[in-house]
Amino acid sequence: MQKEKAQIRLYFLLIAVMASWGFNVTMTKILVSYFPTVTMTSFRIFTAAITVIFILIITKKLRLPTRREFGYIILASIFNIVLHHFFLSNGLRMTSGTNAGLILGSAPIIVALFSVIFLRERIGIARAIGFLAGVFGVSLVVLSSGAGISGISTGDIYVFIAMASQAFSFIIIKKLAGSMDTGLMTGYMLFIGSIMLFGLSRLMEPNGISQLVAVDSWKLWLLFIVSAVVATAFGNFVYNYAVGKIGPSRSAIFMNFNPLFSLIGALLFLGESIKALQLIGFIFIIIGVLLGSGALMDIILERKKSKIRNPEKLLSE
Repeated sequence: MQKEKAQIRLYFLLIAVMASWGFNVTMTKILVSYFPTVTMTSFRIFTAAITVIFILIITKKLRLPTRREFGYIILASIFNIVLHHFFLSNGLRMTSGTNAGLILGSAPIIVALFSVIFLRERIGIARAIGFLAGVFGVSLVVLSSGAGISGISTGDIYVFIAMASQAFSFIIIKKLAGSMDTGLMTGYMLFIGSIMLFGLSRLMEPNGISQLVAVDSWKLWLLFIVSAVVATAFGNFVYNYAVGKIGPSRSAIFMNFNPLFSLIGALLFLGESIKALQLIGFIFIIIGVLLGSGALMDIILERKKSKIRNPEKLLSE
């Protein structure tokens, strides 16, 4: 019973993470309009790394990784931080929001495929239906924007590489989670990844630092801090913990919530509207998450156990 309760709490934490990531799409759109993209991204991730490392120092969980752990950390940093953020930031500049949304919406399917191949994970019928329902819901949400689907472009390929590299990193994180605290892993990944991205920024944006410090709006810097601490530090910390606890595919299904919170963010901060077809899509997304993550079965099982422990509830019903 305690296990089911812990998992249900974890599901709500994952929804909170998806909210922070969804709103972060709006924040990032604003930030890249004023900051040099790669330079800003490297500093944002570095700020997140310092936040996580500070927490690790306070909780006395900071330690040096072993040689095996360090190898996995380097790989995860390359796929989860460098490749994902580099190709995503550049891809979004070269493709439509509709195409990018559909590509990113297929992430749970790719993660499930990688989990079957590399982790020998079994996907039952109910979870498979959940994955398909989620993809269908994401498609309704994104296509109802009215922008339509354009032909495959270089930007589409970049976004797919970003999505696939992050999906593969979850497999690495799962393999490492058995021997290393996921919070510690997250701190090292963010730190090493930010250093690698900073090296890329020096090649691609030689004047990036001077352009960064030239921004004197406290509102933009506050947005930068919120994006770094809440979305990147908190988001990666909790999500990597979930990958270690319930596996990559069950965690990834919650990524279908990203379009929902992105649209809410656009509604609140950019003045955009939500259409009826998008609301239908949200329903399919929720169904997909409940089935694909196994959350529905956990809630049903928790309810049954509660009735067994408290038979008076069963009689009252």
